Amino acid sequence: MNIFRIKRQLRRRWRRWRRAIWTIGGCGLVTMMTWLGLMLSNQMEQLMAKEPIALETLGIIREAAIGAGKETDLESAWIEQLNQSRQRRTVHLNKIYACGEESSVLGTLSPDEVIEIYRSNPGWQGSIDAQGDVWFEQQINELSETCRSNGYFGIDQQGNLSLFDGPPDKEKVLKTFFQLDVETMESSLPPDVLLHLHQGIRIQDLDEYNSVLSTFSEFAAMPARKVMQQKDE
Repeated sequence: MNIFRIKRQLRRRWRRWRRAIWTIGGCGLVTMMTWLGLMLSNQMEQLMAKEPIALETLGIIREAAIGAGKETDLESAWIEQLNQSRQRRTVHLNKIYACGEESSVLGTLSPDEVIEIYRSNPGWQGSIDAQGDVWFEQQINELSETCRSNGYFGIDQQGNLSLFDGPPDKEKVLKTFFQLDVETMESSLPPDVLLHLHQGIRIQDLDEYNSVLSTFSEFAAMPARKVMQQKDE
């Protein structure tokens, strides 16, 4: 066997070995990538399974932070007073409507019960009066039951636009808004509109309330108009 034949045989064997090496290497690479893919998939499933718990925990943390900020920044004084005494107190709820107010007694409660009510109603404001009673205040952008059932806009004896419990001639004023420029109204409005205002304009919902108030604000006397403009600014 000469040297050339030996070289050809070696080259053939090397080609076969190289193909085998590439095949084995490729299979190994595919196997490794498949294994890594399965590992990543399992990890993602675990993370996704844990996500609701993480979100729930985050929600609790946020609520605690909001509650702490509310007590610390806004009304920490009365909460501190409540916790220091640890006595049961009479608790009132004062509902302040766009038109009218309503008050009720919630009961005689312990400090923990008072704080629980406070935290359950984030829109309420709390305070302790001179007698030691707790007062909650709730702002409601709606008409009170009294206003809905028997509210009238009219002019009082001083020429103010006022809200009455019943027709204006009964003189049960619920709220006074501003002085009216009666002379301008008499020269600008039809007589039946003025007559209607003197007799009382019945309101039954918030839209009617805002509409009447907006309409007659155009006839507010100058000092009252300036005050209203400052409030708007």
